[in-house]
Amino acid sequence: MRAALEIKNCKKTYKNGTPAINNISLSINEGDFFALLGPNGAGKTTLIGIIASLITPNSGSIKIFGEDLNTNPWFVKQKLGIMPQEVNFNIFQNSIQILENNAGLYGISAKEAKPEISKLLKRLNLWDKRYKTVRSLSGGYKRRLMLARALVHKPKLLLLDEPTAGVDVETRSETWDFIKEINENGTTVILTTHYLEEAESLCNQVAIINQGKMLQNSSMNELLQTLESESFILYLDKPIDIKPDLKNIDSKLLSATELEITIDKNVNISEAIILLAQQNITISSIKNKRNRLEELFIKLTQDNSR
Repeated sequence: MRAALEIKNCKKTYKNGTPAINNISLSINEGDFFALLGPNGAGKTTLIGIIASLITPNSGSIKIFGEDLNTNPWFVKQKLGIMPQEVNFNIFQNSIQILENNAGLYGISAKEAKPEISKLLKRLNLWDKRYKTVRSLSGGYKRRLMLARALVHKPKLLLLDEPTAGVDVETRSETWDFIKEINENGTTVILTTHYLEEAESLCNQVAIINQGKMLQNSSMNELLQTLESESFILYLDKPIDIKPDLKNIDSKLLSATELEITIDKNVNISEAIILLAQQNITISSIKNKRNRLEELFIKLTQDNSR
């Protein structure tokens, strides 16, 4: 399978001596939905900036679909679509003007770009607001417009830096549906996000970085299989006064109708349910205390920070 992105021995140290990226190597295959995760200040945005040729690394090489970023920058930039963290529009222009201008940067005339612009605006529910200036748009609509701008030249590699930060639930859901659709149609997606439950459900590959270093680089399934235990909240049909006996399963009574249990990866949750039923305790619903990726993320980053 062809690599959409290859990073080899990439380093970046800022003038104040801060090492932002420390010898990172990474390969992402064409068609992957890739999660690039890390705590604040881990180096994610710096790495995205390097891939986008907005930041110059001190050393290392970057190849996009086999072409070196330094020796063939025009080819690389045509293949890339970038949605940055910060909103960076001319606030006095409207959506159509912004998308036409961005298409022009890639040598696409307004006439040629018109069908794609119309499709993107309609698909992202921006069509009714196409003549409104950016300054009159809500934060959610600005985010949608940023995504449309990143896609107007039909890139094959899409970089998304916190694409749903600060948006409402409806906008977030619509955005992910659209991005999944794009990925299924062949576009490689690299995502940074703090919404780890979304990364777990969307992405097939994951890398976790902290303090500029690579901590994990694997398939999502391989990473999740390393989880040693998992915690659940059990909601009980009737209140209880005393914590039930679950033998070797750790448990904690949070309230009269809420029981937290932690089970080893080799133990099935049905064992806890059976033990509760034997004590005439029935469960109305169950939820994860936190999602599996979040559990692993916290463990990896805390261990690295010690």
